[in-house]
Amino acid sequence: MTRPLFTPCTLGRIELKNRFVMAPLTRSRAGAGNVPQPLAALYYGQRASTGLIVAEATQVSATAQGYVSTPGVHSAEQVAGWRLATDAVHAAGGRIFLQLWHVGRISHTEFQPGGALPVAPSAVKAEGKVYTSKGFEDMPEPRALDLDEIPGIVESFRAAALNAIAAGFDGVEVHAANGYLLDQFLRDGANRRSDGYGGGIANRARLVLEVMAAIADAIGADRTGIRISPINSFNDLTDSDPQALFDHLVAGLAGKGYAYLHAIEGDMTGKDSRPFDWRRLRERFGGVYIANLGYDAVRADAALADGHADLIAFGKPFIANPDFVLRTLLGAPLAELDGDTLYTPGAHGYTDYPVLAGI
Repeated sequence: MTRPLFTPCTLGRIELKNRFVMAPLTRSRAGAGNVPQPLAALYYGQRASTGLIVAEATQVSATAQGYVSTPGVHSAEQVAGWRLATDAVHAAGGRIFLQLWHVGRISHTEFQPGGALPVAPSAVKAEGKVYTSKGFEDMPEPRALDLDEIPGIVESFRAAALNAIAAGFDGVEVHAANGYLLDQFLRDGANRRSDGYGGGIANRARLVLEVMAAIADAIGADRTGIRISPINSFNDLTDSDPQALFDHLVAGLAGKGYAYLHAIEGDMTGKDSRPFDWRRLRERFGGVYIANLGYDAVRADAALADGHADLIAFGKPFIANPDFVLRTLLGAPLAELDGDTLYTPGAHGYTDYPVLAGI
């Protein structure tokens, strides 16, 4: 009998050959101007045996950056750089989406045009440090976005989605997770606004829903997915009632024909152990649901078999195992990840992990 992970799946307007998803993984190897380099084409092409690749988080504008050497998709040069990667994946028979990203307050003046303060829903500083050219530095208190600036945030995501399609991506994933800008608007630990984008749950969910609608109008809902992390406290972000918040958000996404809902099912930091009803999110959404966080092959097959999810996202295993799908099929051991090379420049620890010998 065929294992669930190895069965095909329809995702919007495309067909996936299996139910593995390579989760977006920041690797900090973009070049000058935050342009993806040719090495990225080799990296993603090596991993094209997965059903769907979601390429690393990618800045939607010049103000969206928060880390060294992360790519953008808001210039012609960046679009051309990404085209090399999408061509490589498609030539190998794969499918690839691009994750669209604005970091919000998780940034530093070094990354902002003119040395300006990072922007956020409210002037609430995140505890923690960010890696700059000088090493780890404290994140500054951000500047609260003015009400009349918010349409520009929506437009930056819409324009980035169009650029992603021009670069050859099969679709986009809106990054509304892990404590970045859209997640900051969602959760009351960071959003202290008193206007139409703050206060109650409906107002805090408004920006995410507007971004999704704008992108769907530009490239099609069936090419537009979203990633959320309801109880993840990564990047110093919390909410007083995540179940109610994300029940409302997902209800607002339901019935629109979006490609998928991608959920990080827990807290990456291990701090928040509150119960959360993930199945309720899946049922409310009514479309393709991608489960993420800590899955191995056994748990993944079980989650697919009992209807908990339609696709399973894996992260770190794909870094050290470009042939992770084949290794899983054969029950072969996995290569170990070299943590020291996750964010270092060049091919080492990026494109030089070996595949199974003799295959």
